Amino acid sequence: MVNLRHFAYFVAVAEEGHFGRAAERLHMAQPPLSQAIRRLEAELGVELFHRTTRRVGLTEAGRAYLARARAILADVDEAGHEARRVAAGAVGHLAIGCVGSATYSLLPTLSRHLAAELPGVDFAFRGEMLAPDQVEALRAGAIDIALLRPPVADISLTVTLLRRDRLVVALPVDHPLARRRQIRVAELGRTDLIVHSADRRSVMYGVVLGLLRDAGVAPRIRHEVGETSTLVTLVAGGLGLAVVPEPVTALALAGVAYRPLVRPAATVDLSVAHRSDRTEPHLGRTVDVIRRMLRS
Repeated sequence: MVNLRHFAYFVAVAEEGHFGRAAERLHMAQPPLSQAIRRLEAELGVELFHRTTRRVGLTEAGRAYLARARAILADVDEAGHEARRVAAGAVGHLAIGCVGSATYSLLPTLSRHLAAELPGVDFAFRGEMLAPDQVEALRAGAIDIALLRPPVADISLTVTLLRRDRLVVALPVDHPLARRRQIRVAELGRTDLIVHSADRRSVMYGVVLGLLRDAGVAPRIRHEVGETSTLVTLVAGGLGLAVVPEPVTALALAGVAYRPLVRPAATVDLSVAHRSDRTEPHLGRTVDVIRRMLRS
């Protein structure tokens, strides 16, 4: 039966035009090489070489066989290379979901880091995803990695804290509080607020209301929205103030000012999550890149 070793033997003889030189190239004795070529010809039922005392030349059948043999050996080499790249996490496809603040502050830099470190991995990004939507997308396989705001109660997911972001106030530039260098939580009780939607189970909705409750402030919520970009746009339109993670300041919009929130200072976590049963090397390497980028 013809095997890959026969292809390698045949190609060496065809390229060297001499059994002795081919044997040296293959690091073997000449008699076994000659016998292997004879067995190959017998298996195929054709002569592949014209033999003389001085040289070996290809027959027409041999020339045709050489082209196919080279292609097969090249495919085998490529298959091995591809397998090693997969094992090393250098190839694959991944979809990454991002909460609104990560969409604006992290995604541009993250996409460049991933392209530089894992050029063989095809990345797709879904921005402006609330944490509950990301959890459902992870379960369904619609995304592979999530940058989200915990808590995440699903025990089938691996969740790793990346950083803690300070909370700031987004407000219209002509609002009286915009003249202040910093804003106290208690002062938000006298203003109209724009918040992320409670109906869509936004983590930020609970964070903001908890912050106001702890400060003894009764919230005046005027608008609930699903996307961070919409929230900031409504602030720019003078429709209210919003408490947002500091990375949202990367979304520079005319008419919006950002001020630190103090007394008490507050933070919100950002984590990376994926399904615990996902063990592909390229997924693990991507999570490592994300963690290293955030640490730096």
